[in-house]
Amino acid sequence: MRVAIVGATGAVGHELLKVLESSSLQFDELLLYASPRSAGTQLTFKGQPLTVQVTPEGAIDADVILASAGGSISKALAPRWVEGGAVVIDNSSAFRYDADVPLVVPEVNGDAALAHKGIIANPNCTTAIAVVAVAPIHRAYGVKRMIVSTYQATSGAGAKGMEELLEQTRAELNGEQAQASVFAHPIPFNVIPHIDSFQDNGYTKEEMKVVWETRKIIGDDSLKISCTAVRIPTLRTHSEAITLELERPATPDAVRDLLAGAAGVEVRDNPGGKLYPMPLTASGKYDVEVGRIRESLVFDGGIDLFVAGDQLLKGAALNAVQIAEYLQQKGALKARQRA
Repeated sequence: MRVAIVGATGAVGHELLKVLESSSLQFDELLLYASPRSAGTQLTFKGQPLTVQVTPEGAIDADVILASAGGSISKALAPRWVEGGAVVIDNSSAFRYDADVPLVVPEVNGDAALAHKGIIANPNCTTAIAVVAVAPIHRAYGVKRMIVSTYQATSGAGAKGMEELLEQTRAELNGEQAQASVFAHPIPFNVIPHIDSFQDNGYTKEEMKVVWETRKIIGDDSLKISCTAVRIPTLRTHSEAITLELERPATPDAVRDLLAGAAGVEVRDNPGGKLYPMPLTASGKYDVEVGRIRESLVFDGGIDLFVAGDQLLKGAALNAVQIAEYLQQKGALKARQRA
């Protein structure tokens, strides 16, 4: 069994290596690929050095490819990887909205991955974190409307985004003028209500991703969703305030008990003890933290909650590896015969 990472030297690529080290995925060889400027880089996996190769234009001799090199590369090369016999789990937005490509969060719709035709899409990080918490509530009570406000870390823009936060913060503290490059405005001591490009309806593409992808993963096109996406000056972990209007009324205690038994969720909900989800505690954690569970003051029988999940883990690398694990557990991921 061969596993390949395309985009191995990026922020998500580094997290993929870490997750694979403790993963239940059984494989014999790991191949690393990246752009020509990263070729020859040495990365460590389970104490052993591995050399990064240039991503080839054609097939890659691997059984599963974890791709995190950007939408343009995936769009151009993933079909060739599939023709070569690999299953591609893609972290970009290249295939998420294709009707014949499953968009998968294993805790929510793992079986959708079994119907793949060579490519499985990993959701946008904001969506993946939200649906882990919202899907169990939807199954139990039915969600009619969902209002989301996000607090997204600079890790959402990759390693360059995190570097810009650190560099600009140093500049600001030294009395220098911070120059924005990755983000639309300087990010230190600021929040920016602008992630991705603005659409004709006034929402950004990041906000619309939450709408489109949540409906596809949960399997309910009637779900009404509104999202405001905001970049904040933290390194990693996205947080989200979510308000839900339910078809069947729920109490906070019932939702708390429900989520306590939900896969991929850690309930942190004791305001009196100052216990609630935060990037400080959720960073580096596999589970999505959920707390501040309370009755909505807007929707009768509705629920408000706050979630925090590591964007580089459940929002990206971890979810991709979990998809591969799910396929293998179901007997749908096997090594090919090689000469």
